[in-house]
Amino acid sequence: MKELLEYLIKSLVDYPDEVEVQPVEGEKTIIFEVRVASDDMGKVIGKQGKIANALRTILKAAATKDGKKVSMEIIS
Repeated sequence: MKELLEYLIKSLVDYPDEVEVQPVEGEKTIIFEVRVASDDMGKVIGKQGKIANALRTILKAAATKDGKKVSMEIIS
């Protein structure tokens, strides 16, 4: 899932070398912390958060296949 999220985000941004995805595993969920360049923040979030929500939906679909719960946080 981490590789999928990295691939999708790197495809969206201008500075793909600065993309970092860190999984933080809890008891029941995995939270993916996403860091991007400050110039790319708007591209990852999108208007009214639509791109971020779409990324979360794709991530949740992949996690459901594995029987896990996931979340994504975009950190500046």
